[in-house]
Parts: sequence; structure tokens; C-alpha cells
Amino acid sequence: MEKQVSVYRPQMTDAGVRPTHTVSVKNEKGEVKEVEIAGELPLTILVDGHEIVTLMTLGAKPEQLALGYLRNQRLISEIETIESVRVDWQTESVHIQTKDGNGGQLREKLTGRTVTTGCGQGTIFSCTIDGLYATRLLPITLRQSQLSRLLKSLASYNDIYKSAGAVHGCALCSTEKVELFVEDVGRHNAADTIAGQMWLEQITGRNKVFYSTGRLTSEIVMKVALMEIPVIISRSGITHMGLILAQDLGMIMIARIKGDKFLIFNGQQHFIHDL
Repeated sequence: MEKQVSVYRPQMTDAGVRPTHTVSVKNEKGEVKEVEIAGELPLTILVDGHEIVTLMTLGAKPEQLALGYLRNQRLISEIETIESVRVDWQTESVHIQTKDGNGGQLREKLTGRTVTTGCGQGTIFSCTIDGLYATRLLPITLRQSQLSRLLKSLASYNDIYKSAGAVHGCALCSTEKVELFVEDVGRHNAADTIAGQMWLEQITGRNKVFYSTGRLTSEIVMKVALMEIPVIISRSGITHMGLILAQDLGMIMIARIKGDKFLIFNGQQHFIHDL
């Protein structure tokens, strides 16, 4: 009989808010209609009282977003060092309390910042880049038939986009099914929220596929690599720096997917055409 391994979880609020708002509009015929629009809220992340960053978000999963941001930026490496995660929408903030209260040690890591092309201006810290090549991605084989099934499954998601537009979606998939799907104002927030959920549930990324509705920039490739996910796919395009990083890291990169058509930008040797 297998021994059950307990998964550590910090004390957490559950402060997700409704991601859309109903507003009245007039259409081209002058008719009044009720439609949904995407929410957008500032959320400032603080660690032991030290302000890290302010993100613009739908606010649906603020605790997971904050945890994933800290993990992907390599500002905190072990979830066991976190005592609590508490969101307060009155102050538009999320307070991360560590067990030793040494959030001040983050100051050195916060000195070097790069503003990225992420929606709402993403940020990459120098410590993130320094740790990027610490773990080499382990390649997996992806079949065209598996990709086709995943894309058909993903078509049933994007609920917020379908009702309100103005958001991006990201998914964590096995080669056979969608395991997590998150929508947010920016694709980098959606990616961080997935990272936070993976961290909480101790889900490995080593045999997974990452999907994004948005373009594959260096920032997104970095986040996916830091989650140890070897495959990244998108319906949108890629940037040159994103491609260079995917090549350096050995990541399968497939983009510009439309129907049954797609382009394999990297990792062709790990892709099997079986359709």
C-alpha cells in the first residue's frame, strides 16, 4: 500500500472575485443590450511588508497568482517557507508572510529589473534570468494526433473570453487532456496563476504541455521553462528572442495554429507526424 505524502499548504484566504461585470450598451441599431466586460483590478504583492510589484488582474485567483509570480521570479524557492497568503481587496493587496519574516532579504534580488513585452508591462528580475539554465528541460515526444486532441479539448474553454473578450487564456495539459485552464487580463498572469496552483499541489511540469492564446515571447518561454515544462504551444505567433530561448533550453515550440495547420519552430525531432 502506498504511503500518502502530505502536501504543505500555507494558510490562505479564498478571495477570488467575479471576473466580469454586466453593463448596458447600445448596438449599431440603437438597441439597448446587457453585455459582459472583463474586470481589471490592481493587486500589490507584499512579502513580510516589503512591496514587490503591482499586477493588473481579473482577480479570480489572486492567491495562486501571487504565489506563482513569486515562484516564477525565483523570489521564494520553497513553498514551505511561506506561512500565510492573505488578500485584502480594500487595500488591493496580497500579503505574503514567511515563517522567518526575512522578506527584507529580497531586496538584493529586486535590484535588477527588465520591463518585458507582457500585457500591462511584465517584469523579469535578474535572479530569474540567473536561474533559468539551472535545470535542463527533459524532452518528451509529442504526436500530431495528441496535439489535435488537445486543441479540440481546448476549444471548449475560454469562457470569460467568449462572454466578455479582452483576456488571455493559458492551460497546463498532459499529452492527453487539459488539466488546468486559467484566464486573466494578461497571459503572464494566467501563466503565473498556473504556476501557483502547481506549487500548491506539487504538480511536476516535466511531462506536460503549456498552451497560451497569446504570443510566445521570451517572458512566457522563461516562465514555462522555470515550471520545467518541455512543450509550449500557441495559436498566436512568436518573437525572435522567444525562439532563441526555446532553442537554448531544448523546448518544443509550436505556434500559429489554425485548424489543422501549425508551424513547429523548435524541437522538430521530438514531434511525430502520425495523421
